[in-house]
Amino acid sequence: MIETFKGKTAVLTGAGSGFGLEVARIGAARGMKLVLVDVQADALERAREELQTQGAEVLARRVDVSNAEAMEALAVEVQERFGAPHFVFNNAGVAAGGLIWENTVADWNWVLGVNLWGAVHGVRVFTPRMLAAAQSDPSYRGHIVNTASMAGLLTPPNMGVYNVSKHAVVALTETLYQDLALVTDQVSASVLCPYFVPTGISQSQRNRPDELAGGQPTRSQLIGQAMSDKAVSSGKVTAAEVAARVFDALETGTFYIYSHPQALGNVRTRMEAIVSGLNPPDPFAERPEVGERLRAALRTAA
Repeated sequence: MIETFKGKTAVLTGAGSGFGLEVARIGAARGMKLVLVDVQADALERAREELQTQGAEVLARRVDVSNAEAMEALAVEVQERFGAPHFVFNNAGVAAGGLIWENTVADWNWVLGVNLWGAVHGVRVFTPRMLAAAQSDPSYRGHIVNTASMAGLLTPPNMGVYNVSKHAVVALTETLYQDLALVTDQVSASVLCPYFVPTGISQSQRNRPDELAGGQPTRSQLIGQAMSDKAVSSGKVTAAEVAARVFDALETGTFYIYSHPQALGNVRTRMEAIVSGLNPPDPFAERPEVGERLRAALRTAA
């Protein structure tokens, strides 16, 4: 559990928009020092200006979180400027949909590079520094929050690459939590599993590197993009509300952080099927009309 945030240092990836920016805003209001990381230069600059205007001490860096060397250099710079961070929010994420066999190698490399390797690098470069700080200072407290998704607990169709990346982030964070508990009581971890929340992730193609261009989208990818745009844009829970829940979880020592706890019924059904050895349940059981529309669109396309 975290008792105070004032004066503490937080590293936030994906800080130019969405959850990352909203967490940074709360951090600034609570007197935290902020290391803002994003790949989109204009969004990063707007965030830096806003948070500095609020009075926060800010270090902003444009970094591709999938790049191991760039993340190591970031960790070195943070250590030199602020010492070991107290909080690391591995939040950067991108999305790509479509039938799983239609995804290209470029699709896999891009999504896993940002969503999974970004979190892996954040854990890899900052955790040892946080543990060293804890060893030298009994009052030090640290926490890592990895952003996964409800897609890390479910397997909705037509978005397989994203599902795989987010399931991996959940497993990474659960293991991190257990590993940390073996060696310290001063550093811990949580995983954020948002559902459909209005952020910029459905438009993440804007930041896709040219060398990982996906080519002409398939019919299933276009359908998936349209459904994702509609679901995300119609979300009733805001990114600011989710960010507030993250801070609540930090204060209470809560591991699993949800934006939509009511969606956990689908998770329970999936887990019961796994334990019972049943086939995967219908992901559209609660909203069959959505499933029918998707099946009809894909089979017409075929």
